[in-house]
Amino acid sequence: MAMEERGGSESNDFGDREALNFHIRGRPGKIEIIASKPMATQRDLSLAYSPGVAAPVRAIAADPDAAYDYTIKGNLVAVISNGTAILGLGNLGALASKPVMEGKAVLFKRFADVDSIDLELATEDVDKFIAAVEIMEPSFGGINLEDIKAPECFIIETTLKERMNIPVFHDDQHGTAIVAAAGVINALHLTGRRPEDAKLVVNGAGAAAIACTELIKAYGVKTVLMCDTNGVIYQGRTKGMNQWKSAHAAITDDRTLEEAMRGADIFLGLSQKGAVTAEMVASMAPQPIIFAMANPDPEITPEEVARVRSDAIVATGRSDYPNQVNNVLCFPYLFRGALDVRATSINEDMKLAAANALADLARQQVPDEVAAAYGGKARTFGRDYIIPTPFDPRLIEQVPVAVAKAAIASGVARKPFTDEAAYRRELRMRLNPTQSVLAGAVEAAQSHPRRVIFAEGEQEVVLRAAVSWQTSGYGTPVLVGREAPILEGLARLAVTDVSAYEIHNSSVSPLVPEMVERLYARLQRRGYLRRDVQRMVNHERNVFGSLLMEMGVGDVMITGVTRNFATTYRQVRHVLDPLSGRRPFGVHMVIGKSETIFIADTVVTERPDAGQLATIAEETAAVVRRLGQEPRVAFLSYSNFGNPPGEIVGNIREAVALLDERGAAFEYEGEVSADVALNPALKALYPFSRLSGPANVLIMPGLHAANISAKLLKELAGARVLGPFLVNMASPVQIAPMTASAGDLVTMAVLASTGVVK
Repeated sequence: MAMEERGGSESNDFGDREALNFHIRGRPGKIEIIASKPMATQRDLSLAYSPGVAAPVRAIAADPDAAYDYTIKGNLVAVISNGTAILGLGNLGALASKPVMEGKAVLFKRFADVDSIDLELATEDVDKFIAAVEIMEPSFGGINLEDIKAPECFIIETTLKERMNIPVFHDDQHGTAIVAAAGVINALHLTGRRPEDAKLVVNGAGAAAIACTELIKAYGVKTVLMCDTNGVIYQGRTKGMNQWKSAHAAITDDRTLEEAMRGADIFLGLSQKGAVTAEMVASMAPQPIIFAMANPDPEITPEEVARVRSDAIVATGRSDYPNQVNNVLCFPYLFRGALDVRATSINEDMKLAAANALADLARQQVPDEVAAAYGGKARTFGRDYIIPTPFDPRLIEQVPVAVAKAAIASGVARKPFTDEAAYRRELRMRLNPTQSVLAGAVEAAQSHPRRVIFAEGEQEVVLRAAVSWQTSGYGTPVLVGREAPILEGLARLAVTDVSAYEIHNSSVSPLVPEMVERLYARLQRRGYLRRDVQRMVNHERNVFGSLLMEMGVGDVMITGVTRNFATTYRQVRHVLDPLSGRRPFGVHMVIGKSETIFIADTVVTERPDAGQLATIAEETAAVVRRLGQEPRVAFLSYSNFGNPPGEIVGNIREAVALLDERGAAFEYEGEVSADVALNPALKALYPFSRLSGPANVLIMPGLHAANISAKLLKELAGARVLGPFLVNMASPVQIAPMTASAGDLVTMAVLASTGVVK
């Protein structure tokens, strides 16, 4: 699990309730089994089971490696725990660990397309645990051990690695070690140190601390002092010792952490809050490297370090500080590379390869589309950026390739790849880059908090979104509505600090007189009387909320759950204008496993002419690039290049011609049918097509087709559909569908506040 989730049992009532609702909504839990082959006909079933299944059975019996070809084994990892060290909650038992193990399985799939199943073993007996896991080897391509207390975790992992011929990996130890090592490699590079010259002090002697120490020693650091609750672990000490600590006992006269820290170049903390003092940091060598990784609170905070050392490089396990040591940077990609070459184990060479790959990625320039997802914030290698962000889409290619090559070089790969370029292409195709950009926008929102006007503040779903916005650190919710119902709703959601929420009631707001004057001046020559305007300001919350935006009270406005789009859009347009010279339009995003399809215009222009179609294509392509993809635009029709002919074909052809004249810098084609645009086999029938691959931007001939298509996909396709997103408004306002969830509202607000959609 990600480092920021490890530790601490403190929570707020709303957070607990939100998490429980998340887990119980729809199917209980977070994972399900989905067939990867068609199962619609009797023929399908006869091939999947009897009698067709006999053929792969015989093939595997003759050649066990054929299991990797005919079953899921080669892409299946078991996440196994006995619940003896759950997060920071302690020994709560195997069953209580199941939500965490399901979460780990979700992260495997989300970040590296590794299928995973959780297994909770109800035993604290080491031998029984080992025996249970060992006999499951035929089922899985790898074993991820999780949340098992020390020292049992050492015995379990070591024994299983000896007995099993598939990768066995305890992420609590080695995931942390790999990411920490990557940060140390870059910190040494920035400070001009050689590893063999550096003095390392480690505070903590549990599973993660020992794994970090071993890997950093393998990198080349030779002088290491490890401390536990009894002080420095030195040769000859007997109190509180075991074989794993003894392996790192040093020849030294230092006996306390304070003494060990004097002149230290590197500090790794995997212990507890407050273990390190400012005086200890002050006694370290010039340009100290401090990894304070205790959670939820580090051994010493970056602010405390900054008070005594301006030359320090600091990393923590928390997402609200730079240089987060986050396990999700490691374990999905490590297993991806190991599985792809059918490695028999995960060895030190592969771990170091992963660490070096992460370090190298942090030194590379971040692509523009990734930087845009983070609100344009520069991601430049330096003291505040020595570890990549967990949502960098390049991780899926960088780390698995390095791990796979190390497995091949060290002789544990049973299926080495011969074409690295082809393997890199395969990795890129596994994940949808839009997912990473969306996740990056979340971090950008946290880094640049905004005031979001929720125009329908009395609605339960809107209140949940507002509380999520505030508790996630995205900024201040500005709620439009009557104070009493809003406060009652916040109380139901267990909000105690209502001062974090700003409430504006259009019936009593002191801003109303000025609003009436502004709106009357705008609408008086459109046939509106002053009393019409007064009524609109007092009674139409979309009008009132839009005026709050126009007067600078908020940065973003979210609305739509109580009115249909057309009605809401008309009310908003009474107050807010499009960008100068631009026409607003709507985009739906259909987010699949490995690709995102963008559909436009889905909400505004009923019958766009050729010029409007061309402009919608250009501006949707710009949105697509901000979301991390290279646009391939298809102008859709029932016709393929004039066959059969029809009335609307002319508009589409003219739009394509206009893009030719404008020199559009993206791929586009039309008119084509939807299947030719999306299906490579059908596209091959038209070898002259300008599209290099399946289209990812679908420009519809009219509002009817676009809106119907987007809503059909939302209800039937099984992919996640976001939107419509309103593009080209001068003020960032988004109109959600009436069925939007709180999560949908927050996502729309995040993308609007960070400028990814604008």
